[in-house]
Amino acid sequence: MAHELFDAFTQLFSMDPDVVNALRTSFSVSLSAILIAGIIAFPLGLLFGLAEFRGRRFIDIILNTLLFLPTVVVGLLGYMLLTRDGPLGQYHLLFTPAAIVFGQVILALPIILTMVSNSIRASDPRIIPTALSLGVGKLRAYIVLLGEIRGLILLTLLAAFARVISEIGASTMLGGNILGKTRTITTSISVLASQGETSKALALGVVLLFLVFAINIAVYAATHRSKT
Repeated sequence: MAHELFDAFTQLFSMDPDVVNALRTSFSVSLSAILIAGIIAFPLGLLFGLAEFRGRRFIDIILNTLLFLPTVVVGLLGYMLLTRDGPLGQYHLLFTPAAIVFGQVILALPIILTMVSNSIRASDPRIIPTALSLGVGKLRAYIVLLGEIRGLILLTLLAAFARVISEIGASTMLGGNILGKTRTITTSISVLASQGETSKALALGVVLLFLVFAINIAVYAATHRSKT
């Protein structure tokens, strides 16, 4: 075990091309997914958090259910949509990085939408009326509201990023695990372990472990600031 750990760190510091490519692909697709999901989910979260309408509780139940959606189910649904005979087959996205982004956006959307919505509902209801009474426009008032919960927004983005970068089901089924193209950290660990290349697999596992650890530290810091 000690020898394998030594080899793992050697792989990391020697900048092995397979390890570097897996890291680059993972960060590229996951950050892209969070960006796209955030652009879609933040306005919707703001709407759901502020608006009162019939059926909101039902939507909340659906969103909370989607929080625990298995990644292999997302991969299967994405495969059915992107395969040659599927509704989006004409775009030839299957087994490309864009397909992984597509699946990870589906995973990140309910996390961001739910957490933003709940954060807004838990915020001081006087923020927007007070901002409006000072003569600012509605858009500016909404920006003020988001500024008041910026710590929770950071927490939301970090939680969503941790979810997508550590998933394997959607990445495998939609990306095809192609070396140098769609192979991510998690899919690389699976393949390398099955091939007996435990040092490379362990190297990527160490990276993923430290990444999740760093995210947890950031989440703790963001949560602590939001309570002060």
